[in-house]
Amino acid sequence: MAFLETQESNPESLAHPDQFVRRHIGPNAVETQAMLKLLGFDSLDALTDAAVPTPIRLGKTLNLPTARSEFDALRDLKAIATQNQVFRSFIGMGYYDCITPPVIQRNVFENPGWYTQYTPYQAEISQGRLEALLNFQTMASELTALDIANASMLDEATAAAEAMTMSHRLKDGKNTFFISEACHPQTIEVVRSRAHALKIEVVIGNHETFAFTDQVFGALVQYPDTFGAIHDYSGFTEKAHAAGAMVTVATDLLALTLIKPPGEFGADIAVGSAQRFGVPLGYGGPHAAFFATRDEFKRQMPGRIVGVSKDSRGKPALRLALGTREQHIRREKATSNICTAQALLANMASLYACYHGPEGLKQIAQRVHLLTNVLAEGLAKLGFTVGQASRLSPSSDQEEGEMRQARRLSYFDTLTIALGDKHATDILKIAEAHRINLRAIDEKTIGITLDETTSAADVAELWQIFNGDKTPNFTDSDLSAKTSAFSLRTSAFLSHPVFNRYHSETEMLRYIKRLESRDLSLTASMIPLGSCTMKLNAAAEMFPVSWPEFAKIHPFAPIKQTRGYQKLFEQLETWLAEITGFAGISLQPNAGSQGEYAGLLVIRAYHESRNESHRNVCLIPTSAHGTNPASAAMAGMRVVAVACDQAGNIDVADLKAKAEAHKADLSCLMITYPSTHGVFEDSIKEICEIIHANGGQVYMDGANMNAQVGLTSPGFIGVDVCHLNLHKTFCIPHGGGGPGVGPIGVAEHLVEFLPGHNFFEVGRVTPCVPSVNENTGAHGVTRPTIAIGPVAAAPWGSASILTISWMYIAMMGADGLTEATKFAILNANYISKRLEKYFPTLYRSNGLVAHECILDLRAFKSVTAEDVAKRLMDYSFHAPTLSWPVAGTLMVEPTESESEYELDRFCDAMISIHAEMTAVETGAADAKNNLLKNAPHTADQIASDNWNRPYTREQATFPAKWLHEFKFWPHVGRVDNVFGDRNPVCSCVGMENYS
Repeated sequence: MAFLETQESNPESLAHPDQFVRRHIGPNAVETQAMLKLLGFDSLDALTDAAVPTPIRLGKTLNLPTARSEFDALRDLKAIATQNQVFRSFIGMGYYDCITPPVIQRNVFENPGWYTQYTPYQAEISQGRLEALLNFQTMASELTALDIANASMLDEATAAAEAMTMSHRLKDGKNTFFISEACHPQTIEVVRSRAHALKIEVVIGNHETFAFTDQVFGALVQYPDTFGAIHDYSGFTEKAHAAGAMVTVATDLLALTLIKPPGEFGADIAVGSAQRFGVPLGYGGPHAAFFATRDEFKRQMPGRIVGVSKDSRGKPALRLALGTREQHIRREKATSNICTAQALLANMASLYACYHGPEGLKQIAQRVHLLTNVLAEGLAKLGFTVGQASRLSPSSDQEEGEMRQARRLSYFDTLTIALGDKHATDILKIAEAHRINLRAIDEKTIGITLDETTSAADVAELWQIFNGDKTPNFTDSDLSAKTSAFSLRTSAFLSHPVFNRYHSETEMLRYIKRLESRDLSLTASMIPLGSCTMKLNAAAEMFPVSWPEFAKIHPFAPIKQTRGYQKLFEQLETWLAEITGFAGISLQPNAGSQGEYAGLLVIRAYHESRNESHRNVCLIPTSAHGTNPASAAMAGMRVVAVACDQAGNIDVADLKAKAEAHKADLSCLMITYPSTHGVFEDSIKEICEIIHANGGQVYMDGANMNAQVGLTSPGFIGVDVCHLNLHKTFCIPHGGGGPGVGPIGVAEHLVEFLPGHNFFEVGRVTPCVPSVNENTGAHGVTRPTIAIGPVAAAPWGSASILTISWMYIAMMGADGLTEATKFAILNANYISKRLEKYFPTLYRSNGLVAHECILDLRAFKSVTAEDVAKRLMDYSFHAPTLSWPVAGTLMVEPTESESEYELDRFCDAMISIHAEMTAVETGAADAKNNLLKNAPHTADQIASDNWNRPYTREQATFPAKWLHEFKFWPHVGRVDNVFGDRNPVCSCVGMENYS
């Protein structure tokens, strides 16, 4: 019989047999049965039924499209992408087209060795990205001429908001913040949103005429400003300091290679975006921002700081510095949320600076400026009044004409063109025919910003557009453009060897690979961090991020050019709404921390709409995710802790008592579900009912959503708001500590309060209406009356990486997503069961855990959980989450993507370490000089002639048989955290500083 005659023609047999779900989920059918047998269950469904409380089960299948193969999903997404139109952008406003050096694109941006790392909390196996981030800090501090910078922020606007709140803390008792009206409009709106939550009064006006009072604690100015003008802020800074106020300067790193840096005219803080240093536009993100300040303020800085310490042998070693600011420790006293970072993009920007070096950066800047001057001279020749005129409001109507004629200010890359008797609409129409976007400031004014990608041909084409689409009667060779008369920078920058050595592709490639080799990523082994969900970031999911149809679009391009993006947003919002059980989704928050913050602002706005703005008490269980109290403080709420019982569940009686005690002022409850203790709590619906009965709203931290998808949902449980970590449950990589995406879902009664934006209609609400139609890209707006203001600079946050989650959901489908949740529960329970005789699981429900388990090490007295974390490095593993949420424990989350083989390797390592711990506890091994206290062991230690340890080199570095096939070597020994905090060095310095 012929083969074809044996095949029935049905949809299943005609589909490609290789489905993505089998690539995503680790255990195969044989492994699954073996794991279930160990747990005492006949089927995966039986385990799920026992682990997940019946009252919260959905009882239905998710209404999602049928799962697609990788090939089909990529084809379908490409069809969506082609609906985007990639125009050349001259819009500016803090976003620039740029050139990503191919050596960086291929070996960092598109390399899982860089994008699958976790936040560098385990410094010994994070030395590569820590060095790149230290370079980023050095780059920011030296270009701004300030003492210290952090390891990145989410975007320029949120960095400016953090600068405001830091200034507010430092100037206690004052409550007014000034913002120059010449700042980028998106920055103004994000800062206003933050100020509203903290009840800070914001004044927006002309920095030249603003009069400081004793209530002003800080000011924000743009340099160069949003219209291109370069102001001398030295006098303004002097006035601010005389009045006891701090000055924040939002600035541009490329411009700072040529113009006087903020630190040299007295600025206290400098913020901005590093996007134009080799990071694609991506319709708004992800992009790394920077934050630099003076040394005296370093312990008030937001975000993360990389510092230089030493290891156990005195060798220089990098680590996250000033760790007492970590919100897991400070909780409601945290000054910021440490998750606000963009590590992968900061690494790209710092490597871009290393690749070009100080002279290369200056040459790029000089060329951009020269092209801008050539453009300006040609436009003037065509009869236009060009870009030097200040756009600041004149002090009176009578002065306007005189001011615009008299005020000729310098510029770097941005021109403001007064059109005279011509109209912006006409010029924009011609530009559209040339597939060019300009900035429509108003009907009589257009802005043009040039960048690294601009050519002489582009300049000639711009002249043609402004000349009624006719070729002008001159060329660039007929002009004699000169450098604009700004105050030239005279101070040196980026003199450290790292910025002056790697200028050939050969050298840069080797440097990138050298750094990569010092970092443990998912390419080496599982990363079993509880609450952090380090699972597969499939290659098919990652491909579209680099497609130009997604990567090369400005966030303020006219809507009609971004139909593909709008289609992607619509589909992803619909899918996420179905998965969460909510009525509305906002994709704007560009990190989980921003999702928390945005969700709380939505709750605030809801109470305010009901004339209950006094409701500001936020109940947070001690089992909640560690970022929650920090976010509540940022949202201006007062945190009240709720106890947990001995089983790790929320103490319902304590919750009820505190909800009733604060009934008049109760704003919300913040919970994590399953709890951070790793259990499904049976009382979750009752908990929601208690909060609602006392006038509050329920906010769910979505960090553990991967234990809910397809089985239950926040909306079904009774939650009002939930943020989703797309970089956890929905496969966007962690990127060494960022990027992230943290959209929020809300119940029907909260939809109208979702974040708006001052440029576009966003999501399912219309919070801000553009004053001109979508074709122009103009940005005059009507202020929203209900929705909260923007929480990110770009309307859809980090839009380009939403393609990853779209691909994941499209390829998994409803059944695949539900199966993934079940396997996450299976894998966690398998590890818990295998290790129970050695490290008992601290909390269970019905004898089981959810998607993670907390291993209890507190019975050991001579060795600590930290010792185990460091010893795991010798076994080529990253440690689980250390001593949180319970001191002396390890919280393990294996995810659904790890096979039984990998889970067994981890369990075998832990069992072997248990024997080593027992030897120390019983006195069989020395209490101080032992395998655990000396861990991790480096290659140079093992190769040393001076080996004086009471154990062999083999025991130290090859304690398991699989290590002979592959071993990850820690680059440094155990890092001295105490020394690092006492002697903080947070930029590149000469090695003589460590002698």
